[in-house]
Amino acid sequence: MRKQALIIGLGQFGLALARSLTSRGLEVMAVDRRTELIQEAAEFAAEAVSFDATDDAALARAAPERRDLCVVAIGGESRDGSIVCTALLRQMGAPYIVARAMDEIHERILRLVGAHEVVNPEQAYGERLASRLAYRGVLDQVPLGDDLILTELKPPEKFIGRTLTDIALPRKYGVTVVAIRQLEEGRGRVVKPDPTVPLREGDILVIVASEESVARMMERL
Repeated sequence: MRKQALIIGLGQFGLALARSLTSRGLEVMAVDRRTELIQEAAEFAAEAVSFDATDDAALARAAPERRDLCVVAIGGESRDGSIVCTALLRQMGAPYIVARAMDEIHERILRLVGAHEVVNPEQAYGERLASRLAYRGVLDQVPLGDDLILTELKPPEKFIGRTLTDIALPRKYGVTVVAIRQLEEGRGRVVKPDPTVPLREGDILVIVASEESVARMMERL
C-alpha cells in the first residue's frame, strides 16, 4: 500500500513538497483555501481539496489519523492558523506531524502544541547557500544532529590525481570522506571511498565532520 501524505498550505514550499512526494510514490492530498492553488496541485496530487484547515470538522474529513505523514506548510501570513492546525492534527491522532516555522518562537509553540518535527525551509536554505558562497567548492551541506554536517565538496585541483591516503583529510582537518559521487558515461553513482584510488576530475567528495572542521579545512585549501 502506498504511503499517504496530507500537505496543508500550498505556497511555494507546500506545492514543491507535494510535487516531490508525489514523484517519490506517495499518495498526496493537497489542501489550501485558495482555489487557484488547488487547481495547480490537482495536476499531480492524488487529491486536491479546498477548505479551511483550522475548521476541525473539515479537517477531520481528511482523516489525518490514517495518513502516514501530515505537513503543516502554512506560510507566515497565518502563524495562528499553522498553530491551530498543528494542534488539531495532534488531537485527531495524526501519527507524524511536520510543521513549518517562521522563527524560533513560532517553532517552540509548534512543538508545544504537538508537532513531531519542525522545519524552517528559509533558514535552512539560507545557511546552505551561505556555505556555498563563503567556500568555493562546497556544493551542498546537510546538518546531522547538533554538531556534525554532511558536506558535498568539489575537490580542489591539487587533490586530483592523489589518493585519500595522500591528502590525509582526517589527520589534517578532522574530516572523514564517507562516499564519492562519480560521473560515468553521463550517469552519476555513489561509491564507497577507496583510499588507494586517485581522485579524478568530476569526483565529488561526501564528507562528515563538525562545521568548525569543515570551515577550517576550506580556509586552508
